[in-house]
Amino acid sequence: MTSPIDIEGGGTAVVVDGEPGPEAKSEAVKLAGRSPGQLMWLRFKRDRTGVISAYVVGFFFLVGLLAPLIAKLYGKDPYTVYADERPELFDSAGVPVHPNGGISSEFWFGLEPGNGYDVFTKLIYGIRTSLMISVAVTVAVVVTGILLGVAAGYLGGKTDYFIGRVIDFLLAFPAQLFFIASMPVVVSLFVSPRDETPTYVRVVALIIVQWFLGWMGLGRILRGTALALREREFIEAAKVSGASSWRIISKEILPNVVTPLLVQATYLLPGFVTAEAGLSFLGVGIVEPTPDWGQMFSKASTELVMRNDITYMFFPGVSMIIFVVAFNLLGDSVRDAFDPKTAR
Repeated sequence: MTSPIDIEGGGTAVVVDGEPGPEAKSEAVKLAGRSPGQLMWLRFKRDRTGVISAYVVGFFFLVGLLAPLIAKLYGKDPYTVYADERPELFDSAGVPVHPNGGISSEFWFGLEPGNGYDVFTKLIYGIRTSLMISVAVTVAVVVTGILLGVAAGYLGGKTDYFIGRVIDFLLAFPAQLFFIASMPVVVSLFVSPRDETPTYVRVVALIIVQWFLGWMGLGRILRGTALALREREFIEAAKVSGASSWRIISKEILPNVVTPLLVQATYLLPGFVTAEAGLSFLGVGIVEPTPDWGQMFSKASTELVMRNDITYMFFPGVSMIIFVVAFNLLGDSVRDAFDPKTAR
């Protein structure tokens, strides 16, 4: 009698008359002595969707990182106003005279109606700007979630009560409305309303605003994980041995919260990308001439572009969809790799 069984590292093997078959024994030998991290990596590599998503996400980060080099090889930059330098490329309304938004061998993704920026370089620099801001927000959120969530869960008592009430209070804020309303306030703390706002001030303001209302969900998850861990035998053994709270948190608890931390981080970053794009779309984030993903959507929604060049929305729109979908699929694959019992 034969029956299939699941293998820890992923896949199946056959059991013959209650005894593992040669395939199962061979797989068991391969997995023997593997650490949980190695088993996780083995399961992840066998998830074709996750691997492809990882390559797509890596491609976007590589494009953002190498944007200046790509633009140099391409021979253009996102700041040249071609409507002034080469007016023959545009009609009297500022729309590219060539079809499909001026797409050609010279301008791969066409020209922006109005100012006439090169769409290709503006897109890759926009990806760079959005990812840079979103990664910074994610790092700040992760650090805050670890510090406050783990501290609340392990220490308990008044610390847990105080941090819990702060989380409840901040969760009551409508995040998107708060982002829109608070951006001008935060910017005004650095620059007088009469002066032009530097780009770095807007970047700092975007990071602060999104971080302020972005860490609570992760903090709650890590608090719950720490609450469960502090009752485990190895934590009690560490306390009995005289280990300090800091040592227990850093050496015993933190390594055991890596799983929810990585999974949540892979869901947080695309959320911050879309939030940052939304703020720039509404005019309270990054503004021209600094390239930004959301700013391109804002430009595409204007009457001039909507009526005369619908292709302008295509490239930033498709790239945003691909990036967010790939990152979410990557998050699902990371979760499944850490928890082999999860079925998708």
